[in-house]
Amino acid sequence: MDRHSLSGLPFVKMHGAGNDFVVVDGRASGRRVVTPALARALGDRNRGVGFDQLAEILPDAQADYRLVFWNADGSQAGACGNASRCVADLVMAQTGRAQLRFSTARGVLAALREGDGVTVNMGQPQTEWDRVPLARAADTLHLPLPGDPAAVGMGNPHCVFFVPDAEAVDLAALGPRIEHDPLFPERTNVEFASPTTPDRLRMRVWERGTGVTLACGSGACAVAVAAHRRGLTGRRVTLDLDGGTLVVDWRTDGVWMTGPVARVFDGVLSPEWLAGVA
Repeated sequence: MDRHSLSGLPFVKMHGAGNDFVVVDGRASGRRVVTPALARALGDRNRGVGFDQLAEILPDAQADYRLVFWNADGSQAGACGNASRCVADLVMAQTGRAQLRFSTARGVLAALREGDGVTVNMGQPQTEWDRVPLARAADTLHLPLPGDPAAVGMGNPHCVFFVPDAEAVDLAALGPRIEHDPLFPERTNVEFASPTTPDRLRMRVWERGTGVTLACGSGACAVAVAAHRRGLTGRRVTLDLDGGTLVVDWRTDGVWMTGPVARVFDGVLSPEWLAGVA
């Protein structure tokens, strides 16, 4: 990032069901400004702004805009469902449009305004072992790990456990251990879910590169896909997370995810703070 060309860097803080994001809009400049170092510094909840993920908006020739996602540890994420919904809400408010197309590492996806929320198509799930990806061939519906989890790729890898009581799981202890299991060459997000009523699940999540979060959109999609493949639910599933409720509908054209969004505040990173980013 050329800090000398910046008098300050504007950003927007948003959240979807408690899953919080910093959004940096690079459409006007047409250039990327986020680096791993800047993502780590911004993600620090004491010395920066704090976020579960950062979303950078960029121009795109095939869609209305392109999204690049960053984790709090400075690594990139291939997909982020709640951030996609938050950015869509932001752009819809700016343009007055109710439908958008955006480009990610998953390809060109769609977003729709539905009532007070925003729905995004997260694309088709990846259930083949080498596309999740896993380090070796395995049954993605029954991984060779304690607890009999399932694996689902949603542009990033997910390891889904179905347990009697998701509330009782020690996420802080189990999450990092599973995230770094050798079976996952790119590490993995980790979800624990328990059925509460037909087609409804209680879900908690440990996110790769971030830790415990209040919600995870791609994780909710992965849980819904795994639950249907296991015969636990239909294709439309309601998921109650620590930060709110998301609805996932696995349709023929992809996995659609709906939920609330909120714009919390707008800010500008000072040139002095930016100059201190390594």
